[in-house]
Amino acid sequence: MALPKIDLPIFELELPSTGEKVKYRPFTVKEEKILLVAQEAEEVAQEVLAVRQIVNNCLIDIDIGTLAMFDLEYVMLVLRSRSVDNNIEFTIKDPDTDETVKLNLDVEKVQVTRYPEHSNEIRLNEEWVLYLKYPTIDEYVKMADLDPSDPLANYYMMVSCMDKIASEDEVHNFAEYKTEEVDAFVENFAGQVVKGISLFFETVPKLRHEIKYTNEKGDDKTFVIEGMKTFFS
Repeated sequence: MALPKIDLPIFELELPSTGEKVKYRPFTVKEEKILLVAQEAEEVAQEVLAVRQIVNNCLIDIDIGTLAMFDLEYVMLVLRSRSVDNNIEFTIKDPDTDETVKLNLDVEKVQVTRYPEHSNEIRLNEEWVLYLKYPTIDEYVKMADLDPSDPLANYYMMVSCMDKIASEDEVHNFAEYKTEEVDAFVENFAGQVVKGISLFFETVPKLRHEIKYTNEKGDDKTFVIEGMKTFFS
């Protein structure tokens, strides 16, 4: 006789980027193993791929390849809280005293930080507006494999976030054009346009949380956790 299949409860959450409500199940021992293996690897690309796989397993009827990176991180945070425990204990080294400090993170207190200056619209001229989109998980994985000092890395990041340009009468989606056509278009960007794209990346919503502690000298300190560090501290 086969062992019975245990039905898991279904919950609902709201994606930070769009407000769309999606259904999910808690992760199981299988997903916990994936997370543990990624923690031991200590490589950004492996960590992202692990979280991608876990979220893909647990979300119901949604293509996670289209999710923004901070959506992925937020969903993983909810899954961690619902599936295991909302408290994560970890240690850090105080930068001034080199002492080991034990900290506790309540993942339910971690929120998506938004910046008032963030915008996905950049005016190219009086006629055209460039619309940006958040890099998807798959694009983020490709970026993680690039050398940050390579100029092509910054170029790939810039092109990956370009969605479309629009005027009052026309719309052009970059996905419909060949790479060389997009390259030729980007070469004509003024400095202000590149600056606007950089600001878009710098102010992308992110998971961020501050933990206060006092070191052995009695100094009040703040440890900041952002993004993937929430799961791989």
